[in-house]
Amino acid sequence: MQMKEQGTRGDNVESLVAVAEQFKTQGRVVEIREFGSGNINDTFLVTLDSGSEKHFILQRINTGVFRQPELVMQNMRILTEHVQNRLQRMPLPSGRRWEVPRVLPTHDARSYWSDVGGSFWRAISFIDAARSFDTIQDMNHAAEIGYALGMFHDLVSDLPSEKLVDTLQGFHVTPRYLTHFDEVLAESDFDRSPEVKHCLKFIQERRAWAHVLENARMGGRLHLRPIHGDPKVNNVMIDSVTRQAVGIVDLDTVKPGLVHYDIGDCLRSCCNPLGEEAERWEAVRFEPDLCRIILRSYLSFANGFLTAGDYEYLYDAIRLIAFELGLRFFTDCLEGNIYFKVRYREHNLARALVQFKLVESIEFQAKAISAIIQEMK
Repeated sequence: MQMKEQGTRGDNVESLVAVAEQFKTQGRVVEIREFGSGNINDTFLVTLDSGSEKHFILQRINTGVFRQPELVMQNMRILTEHVQNRLQRMPLPSGRRWEVPRVLPTHDARSYWSDVGGSFWRAISFIDAARSFDTIQDMNHAAEIGYALGMFHDLVSDLPSEKLVDTLQGFHVTPRYLTHFDEVLAESDFDRSPEVKHCLKFIQERRAWAHVLENARMGGRLHLRPIHGDPKVNNVMIDSVTRQAVGIVDLDTVKPGLVHYDIGDCLRSCCNPLGEEAERWEAVRFEPDLCRIILRSYLSFANGFLTAGDYEYLYDAIRLIAFELGLRFFTDCLEGNIYFKVRYREHNLARALVQFKLVESIEFQAKAISAIIQEMK
């Protein structure tokens, strides 16, 4: 047995195997390695000597972020069971497949396992013969991302949002992030470099506008629905042969919310060809052509459940979620990098600069993006 690298907390092979063996699978563990590029949880790919399902995903949930992980698993069970039932009644187009990650039970039929150190572990099925990408590869990939988000929203459109628990109070509620930013800034002694000053000025100039979606919700113009919460490009699985979208993973952030959060986050992620980790943040640009393709594919599903009022706030969503993520990255930088994983001290500052540059590009192209939305109605 081998591992390419140790886990992020110094895990050794034996301890990880011991955790993996707590879950009911169809074979013996032969390899474990770190997997993916997530910023929150510790994720491992487990390989089995099984003749059928050869892999599964083992994750240690970050309980500093997800403070009620049992409820995260409850939401995941409710949503995946609902989607599986919908899929049985809804035939897919010829040649298409759609898979939903299954929660693998422990030997005593629980959906998670806690070790002696208090770490919270879960196992979920692996979507085989598929992979994800950190940036858009081509126009077909963009269309498949839109298809995936539209399929997801369609499958959960008849799931009452009150069945889901809000496991991340304040998640995607931009005014709350602003309040937290103010609190952190008041206590911060971070060096006021030109980049930091730029971020401070950028946030100050957009404070009043940051309430736009929440004001619309409180005014009854937008309504809560089940959302994914993090439908960025690398959470969409693409079939290795057909290049078609086959599922959306990372369901930890499933909760009641505004579909605008999902739409904005998807477009923020996908329409920046340089990606979130771009080294030359000054070169970051929002690409309207990608936006058009993704929205057209998404709305082939979503026209059935979006209202005229929903369309009115699509541009605001695209602009806001990029701003919100930049605000979160910058706040975490000031706070000492306690939320997002980083490779160096100013990593979150660099990420914030990327998102703020993306906001500027969106603002500069406001007329073009609004025209795209209008043509989709």
